[in-house]
Amino acid sequence: MDGKITPRIILASTSPRRKELLAFLRLPFEVMPSHADESTPESWTPQQIVETLAARKAEAVVNVAAQSEEAGLVIGSDTIVVLDGLVLGKPADHADAVRMLTVLQGRTHLVYTGVACIHTVTGKTLVRHRQTEVTMKPLSHEQIVAYVNTGEPSDKAGAYGIQGMGATLVESIQGCYFNVVGLPLSLLSDMLSDFGVDVLRP
Repeated sequence: MDGKITPRIILASTSPRRKELLAFLRLPFEVMPSHADESTPESWTPQQIVETLAARKAEAVVNVAAQSEEAGLVIGSDTIVVLDGLVLGKPADHADAVRMLTVLQGRTHLVYTGVACIHTVTGKTLVRHRQTEVTMKPLSHEQIVAYVNTGEPSDKAGAYGIQGMGATLVESIQGCYFNVVGLPLSLLSDMLSDFGVDVLRP
């Protein structure tokens, strides 16, 4: 034993996908919902949006977690889809999901995910982002409607989930797959190591 005390890890999200991904790292963690404001100015770049919202989500939970004397490390994350500079968040309804997928089909878009890690005692903060290029297959209107009718797009940026039925819409990706799902594990593991939390321990 090296005597290091590992801080309790807190995921500032209710996303079942992020919870599932974080579990892959085999580190004990707990989940606290973050009710942060997700509004951003239209002039912000995709990088600014995801990094600021990830930090905002983490900060909202830090304010609660810091009440405990036990040191904690809060992880916040935010994902957006960008096509030709236009940011696509979660669809408002069925028609909005169809609209988003109609503009995405047959084209290449970018997925940005921001990750923020904040120590509840020291206040040390790291904020990073990762970008992945996704190319969708050409899709007919009928295929798009059939996919939207599965209900899968309702809470996902860009109105699709690559880890589910949405995988059938995607032709190829360049970059981190987990980034598209919502939590880039390679990036996160590097960030955790800066806090003394090593995913791969000898």
